[in-house]
Amino acid sequence: MQAFTVHKGLVAPMDRENVDTDAIIPKQFLKSIKRSGFGPNLFDEWRYFDVGQPGQDPAERRPNPDFVLNQPRYAGASVLLARKNFGCGSSREHAPWALEQYGFRAIIAPSFADIFFNNCFKNGLLPIQLPESVVAQLFDEVHGFPGYQLTVDLPRQVIVKGDGSEIAFEVQAFRKYCLVNGFDDIGLTLRHQDKIKAFEAERLAKMPWLNHRQVG
Repeated sequence: MQAFTVHKGLVAPMDRENVDTDAIIPKQFLKSIKRSGFGPNLFDEWRYFDVGQPGQDPAERRPNPDFVLNQPRYAGASVLLARKNFGCGSSREHAPWALEQYGFRAIIAPSFADIFFNNCFKNGLLPIQLPESVVAQLFDEVHGFPGYQLTVDLPRQVIVKGDGSEIAFEVQAFRKYCLVNGFDDIGLTLRHQDKIKAFEAERLAKMPWLNHRQVG
């Protein structure tokens, strides 16, 4: 998992409440057995006029020019600004996969659905919860200033605006530790790789029949 320390990026405003995971990555794309390739289909039903299917070439589709991520001023955005209850609906982990693979590193909103919130941390995305009034002000600034950027400093737990002012945010200590170090659940386990190997070797020495493989 990609570590998250300090990230500066262009902000894209998703000015909708209750954005569910089926909107983030529609159900037909869950057929893939791979964990990659979901970025081109992020917000698929909003980004395109035609119905998308797995494996389609995005260049052959009809983009909706009014959708925020299709507007040139937000090209390359890596910080998503959203309204309350972002990520509601089904628990599909494909939603943070699609957001991360599109290029987003942080999401700022007044509230998130619990399962989506947890899945973000496990996939290198930083969800930041701020008061609704603060988020509303950020929306005004993003709309008012083309090229609006924010710097997200996770070690210091602050968002730095272009004028140098800072917005503090809370993050649970263990989740912060995992993100800063790039540890997903597997990475956390592999910290103890030497102890695991030593345990397995000792166990096989005491119970060698466990290493027997049945043939046929």
